[in-house]
Amino acid sequence: MDKWNAAQKWKACAIIAACLLVIVSILYAQGVGWKQSTESVSPPADTENALPSAETQEEADSLSLWTAEAPLKKALTAFVEAAVQEGNAGFIPPENRIAVFDLDGTLFCETDPNYFDYTLLVHRVLEDTDYKDRASDFERETALKIVEQNETGASFKGLEVDHGQSIASSFSGMTMEEFNDYIQEFKKLPMPGYEGMSRGDGWYLPMLQVVEYLQANGFTVYVVSGTDRFIVRGIVYDSPLHIPPRQIIGSDEALVAPEQGDTDGLDYVFDDNDRLVLSGEFLIKNLKMNKVTVIAQEIGAQPVLSFGNSTGDSSMAEYVTSGNPYPSLAFMLCCDDTERENGNTEKADKMYSLCEEFDWIPVSMKNDWTTIYGDGVTKKQGA
Repeated sequence: MDKWNAAQKWKACAIIAACLLVIVSILYAQGVGWKQSTESVSPPADTENALPSAETQEEADSLSLWTAEAPLKKALTAFVEAAVQEGNAGFIPPENRIAVFDLDGTLFCETDPNYFDYTLLVHRVLEDTDYKDRASDFERETALKIVEQNETGASFKGLEVDHGQSIASSFSGMTMEEFNDYIQEFKKLPMPGYEGMSRGDGWYLPMLQVVEYLQANGFTVYVVSGTDRFIVRGIVYDSPLHIPPRQIIGSDEALVAPEQGDTDGLDYVFDDNDRLVLSGEFLIKNLKMNKVTVIAQEIGAQPVLSFGNSTGDSSMAEYVTSGNPYPSLAFMLCCDDTERENGNTEKADKMYSLCEEFDWIPVSMKNDWTTIYGDGVTKKQGA
């Protein structure tokens, strides 16, 4: 009887264990199924109180210094969203996502009271105690024309070329490193028309956001400026504009080896004791049609985006938007802000008219930007 009770007890335990195993298996299967279902089902896209995704929020913040209704913000984001989606009608292969930007008046303060490179020449020829007594008559005459232009608004035919030649000759013999060092020191001087800003700090912050936005979406950005190429490199050096020197195009002056003299480059051999210096010879002013030819020569592909601010950029804008195999746009800044910037409403009105005529997208510095140079910078009264 005791043996029979023991067997019965063993059998009962086995049955209970089996039942428990079945129950646990069922519960586990249901738990896994619930987890899988919750992982694979996303909240409805039209949930009224849903928060934006990190990617959406990042895109929204990338142009945060632009007002919501700014034409550039709307047009550029739509353009870029189409350009990066393969299979989309507006898709542009990464190697063809090329954007070209003018510098003065497009990315950087254009006039205070004149262009950066014009004020650099005045400093070199009329103020620099190490050079002013050695300046040539031609260099001095050119610098004095710039001063007169600053004071009276006078216009001098051919001044842009005379200035280019004077820059080349007044810095002749410097290595590129020495020239850059000189520019870095000049950048430290205060901007005369502003409080809280040095000459090297005149970046338009909303436009820097445009550059960063394009770079984040696979665009290669070039600066194509009328300013001397080496001066532009100096302005960009150690600045918030992150573009390598090889993507900077500007007006050009010749380089030589110090001992080369008048020997042609086909007959002179550079050796391990040589270094490159500025020759003093001005080559070309990179404005208007010259911007088109240099883009074709140096970039070797038609850009799809153009950003400028004056008639000196008109040819570049038309080149980008004419006969392009890919979607293309041109934007022009209008200097209509006289409170925060050295605006000129007459010039701005002319540019608005040109934008309407040529189907360029205008940028209002007054209405489209929440700031220009940042909260710590103010324009001096009467400047």
